[in-house]
Amino acid sequence: MTEILISAFITFFVVIDPPGCAPIFNSLTAGTSAAHQRKMAWKSVGIATGVLLFFALLGEPLLHALGISLDAFRIAGGIMLFLIAIDMVFEKRTERRQNRAEQVAKEADAGLEHEDISVFPMGIPMIAGPGSIASVMLLTSRSEGWVEMAAVLGALGLILLLTLAALLAAGPLMRKLGHNLEAMITRLLGVILAALAAQFVVDGVRQSFGVA
Repeated sequence: MTEILISAFITFFVVIDPPGCAPIFNSLTAGTSAAHQRKMAWKSVGIATGVLLFFALLGEPLLHALGISLDAFRIAGGIMLFLIAIDMVFEKRTERRQNRAEQVAKEADAGLEHEDISVFPMGIPMIAGPGSIASVMLLTSRSEGWVEMAAVLGALGLILLLTLAALLAAGPLMRKLGHNLEAMITRLLGVILAALAAQFVVDGVRQSFGVA
């Protein structure tokens, strides 16, 4: 249980990236009131939580309904996470996130009211994106019994709380981290995620071909 809890915590931390969400949220809510920022933070995390819990609890039956084996999903999910890890190492993921945030901010500036960014892009896909959805489905599919399932969901809950805290403290957090430290952390987490993704692929191949 401890092993799967630690593995799930690290995976979710790397994929969701609470410190990395802070600058995006800060840029999307720049110029708005503190009350609006708090509301967007709570709504963003709440929406992402609902989406991730849906795939955590109903993802496996959905795969069966589509005729997709768990091993095939492990391999596909592992490859997807590996591509995300490569982007993190070379800072491509951060760049795309910032470009998306700038585009949404420009669209919001064109209107008279502050745009609700809790569903898109914060809730989906920045928090509950392809990587985090694949991760929660992979980890729950590997869980044996409700104890390990509870460990995965507990790790997810902790990361979502950290994400909420990061969004609520986005301004001060970004001033303390700075771009260089954030880039270093992102690259380090990218290397860790690449190793975890490779393990998902290895496990999927072993199970598919019955290799011990």
